[in-house]
Amino acid sequence: MKDQVIVIVGATGGIGSALTHKLANTEAKLVLAARDAVRLTALASELPGSNLTVPCDITDPQQVDALIEKVIAEFGQIDVLVNAAGAGILKPYNNLEPDDLEKMLDVNLKGSFYTTQAAAKEMQKRKSGHICNVIGILGKHSMAMAAAYSASKFGVVGFSKCMAEELKRFGVKFTLFYFGGVDSPFWDNVSLKVDRKKMLSPETAANAIFFALSAEPQAVPMEINIQPDNHLFF
Repeated sequence: MKDQVIVIVGATGGIGSALTHKLANTEAKLVLAARDAVRLTALASELPGSNLTVPCDITDPQQVDALIEKVIAEFGQIDVLVNAAGAGILKPYNNLEPDDLEKMLDVNLKGSFYTTQAAAKEMQKRKSGHICNVIGILGKHSMAMAAAYSASKFGVVGFSKCMAEELKRFGVKFTLFYFGGVDSPFWDNVSLKVDRKKMLSPETAANAIFFALSAEPQAVPMEINIQPDNHLFF
């Protein structure tokens, strides 16, 4: 990954932070993006060397465009986009408010679409690139109390597969990650009772993404599915 420009959206989250620390040991050029500028600065201070940090609310397409423009201005290219940002609302369907659904669609679906679309345009020009969308297992399997969340994540799978078909002739690869429960800040504001000690660690998820990015050029790891052994979907 020497000199590859890797954009990590949601860099301050559990998976994003773990991946950022792992990639910091390579010679890749990292771009860290997240909404909270203070947390971004704190994350960057933990890493060796200097990395580009860009505060960005991915629900705003203008901010997403500005992110990509800064990356191109700084490095001239984008080799990898990792979409690790997301939000979760888990509650019974009849307790979901319109604002709940809007938040899930804005952050998980629209935000991922905006970043994927903007990065893909630059990758298409160079006929090279790798887009990694962290979906979560509820983008592949349904679960009670996840109606709004799964709706947003199933949508990410849909547009990712469509864009993969359009972009494969331009050398742009897609990898979708279906992680089971990951012990991350995602669960801090979720009222559903879960045993976080039995979940996957953020480092496990980061290792899977790192594996996909390390694959030989002609290999396309299209989907990676990792779940904790106490809660398996088949």
